[in-house]
Amino acid sequence: MKISKTAQSVSDSVTMAVTARAKQMKSEGIDVVSFGAGEPDFDTPVFIKEAAKRALDAGATKYSPAAGNLELRRQIARKLKEENGLDYTAQQIVVACGAKHAVYEAIHAIVDPGDEVLIPTPYWVSYPEMVRLVGGIPRIVETRQEDDYKLTAEGLRRAITDKSCLLILNYPGNPSGFCYTPAELAHLGDVLAGTDLAVLSDEIYEKLVYGDVEFRSLAAVCPALLDRTVTINGLSKSYSMTGWRIGYAAGPADVIGAIAGIQSHTTSGPATFVQLAAIEALRQGEPDIRRMHAEFAKRARHIHQRLNSLEGVSCVEPTGAFYVFPNVAEHYPRLGVPGSAEFCRRLLEEARVACVPGAGFGCDQNIRLSFATSMAQIDKGVDRLAEFLQNA
Repeated sequence: MKISKTAQSVSDSVTMAVTARAKQMKSEGIDVVSFGAGEPDFDTPVFIKEAAKRALDAGATKYSPAAGNLELRRQIARKLKEENGLDYTAQQIVVACGAKHAVYEAIHAIVDPGDEVLIPTPYWVSYPEMVRLVGGIPRIVETRQEDDYKLTAEGLRRAITDKSCLLILNYPGNPSGFCYTPAELAHLGDVLAGTDLAVLSDEIYEKLVYGDVEFRSLAAVCPALLDRTVTINGLSKSYSMTGWRIGYAAGPADVIGAIAGIQSHTTSGPATFVQLAAIEALRQGEPDIRRMHAEFAKRARHIHQRLNSLEGVSCVEPTGAFYVFPNVAEHYPRLGVPGSAEFCRRLLEEARVACVPGAGFGCDQNIRLSFATSMAQIDKGVDRLAEFLQNA
């Protein structure tokens, strides 16, 4: 059967590939330490699961509106107003089947074939593929380790061309674990103010920031960009609800209307009973968020210190999300590996440690480790990495 050129142009997710191989090895009885997970290792809080059960028992098993349950959208609007300083109505919000789905639909609604989309490195693996799927052109904007892998105002200014249509920002970031400060966002906003670029601000990790870092939404820091920004968020990471598939987009009414139209012809709204559980999560989930955040903060400090103690490894301190992104390229020549993919393959096969190659994120000198796992597993995995680097 014929496969479209668009489908053929999409590459496989390096994250999923590593995770699949690690799971296969584990099924064969091999003791693998996996740093590949992109989801919290905590269970969904009990009160959220109970809310879903009550919704099912009450018969909430029919279609929801294409844009999502109205009460859920009102709760999201309340949350964005109170916590993010963003003033949206329920009609400016669409609930999607996960933040990933919301990102894709937003790109679909904004980008025409031939438009350039600015994507700073290191980027989440799906951004360039989503842009290609709608006929856009990913324009990769290089960042530097000495800048903590953050896009600078000057870097943004140099990257903009007459074909530039959209800038994608993700902070706290996957895979790098950084978070922009309000001042850094303001500098980017100064550059964007002189353009007509739209911005997709992916804030799915907003609740997971550490140290003295203050999270602020881009459109709150730069109010002049409110009518050009689509803010993406969801419940997957903060509430440990990855499998529930609840995300959302908030933004200008015309763009949100276009997203809702796309959704009406593809998935329709997410599962009705899941949306009712999401309402309860937003209403009373803060204690559980704080509990998980405290544990992630401890792990972030610990894994950063351990990795930076390894010879030939340099790692920017994570200030958000649950990832670290160490540079291990100093070891490539001695190991005889051409890049991060082969490095991770050997690390998995020889040391039984699963990490994700940085090449998939646009940074071949790095590897990504998720610390969404126990302290004991972190220490075991870093011990094995240290032995691999010393003896391989």
